[in-house]
Amino acid sequence: MTFRLGLTGSIGMGKTTVAAMFRRLGVPVFDSDAEVHALQGPGGRLVAAIETLHPGTTVNGGVDRARLGRAVLGDPLALARLEALIHPEVRRARRLFLRRHAAHRFVVVDIPLLFEKGGWRQVDGIAVVSAPAWKQRARVLRRPGMTWARLRRIRALQTPDAEKRRRADIVIDTGGTVHATRAAVRRITACLRARAKG
Repeated sequence: MTFRLGLTGSIGMGKTTVAAMFRRLGVPVFDSDAEVHALQGPGGRLVAAIETLHPGTTVNGGVDRARLGRAVLGDPLALARLEALIHPEVRRARRLFLRRHAAHRFVVVDIPLLFEKGGWRQVDGIAVVSAPAWKQRARVLRRPGMTWARLRRIRALQTPDAEKRRRADIVIDTGGTVHATRAAVRRITACLRARAKG
C-alpha cells in the first residue's frame, strides 16, 4: 500500500521549494495549489462558475487571483461558497493522482490547508514546513501586491505554525540554508522508502 505523506506549511514557509525537492528525488507529488491554478486558469473548468459567483473576477478566460482574493478575503461567507466549489474538484484530482501512482512506495500530497480543512484525515503521516516568523514575513512581503493587512488576513485563516509543528510527524526546517533543507528532504525520502520496503 502506498504511504501518503501530507505536506503542509503556512504561507511563506517554503512548502513549494520542499515539494520540488521531493519531486527531484523521484517522489510523485500532488500539488493542490497547481490543481487550483489549472481549475481557475484560462479555459479552466471552474472559470465560468467563479465568474457567476464573483462577477468581474475573470480576465481573458481565466480568474484574476488578485481580484478574487479581494472579493473573498475578509468575507467568510464568500470564501465558504468559493471553497465549496473548488474543494470537491481538488479532492477528485487527488483521488485520480493516488490511483495513477498506486505502485509507488510513497507519495507526497501537498495540501496547504491540511489541518484547517480536514486533509490530515486522508494521509498516513504529516510533514510541516516551517521557518522563523521573521523569515516568513520577509518572504511573503516581497511578493507582488502583498501588504501587511493582506498577510494578516491570510494568517488569520491558517492554523498557527506552532500548532502545526506540534501536530506534525516530521518538521522540515527551511530557516537555514537550501543545502540543509535539501539534505533533510533526502533523509526523509530514504527513511520512508526503507519503511515502505519493510
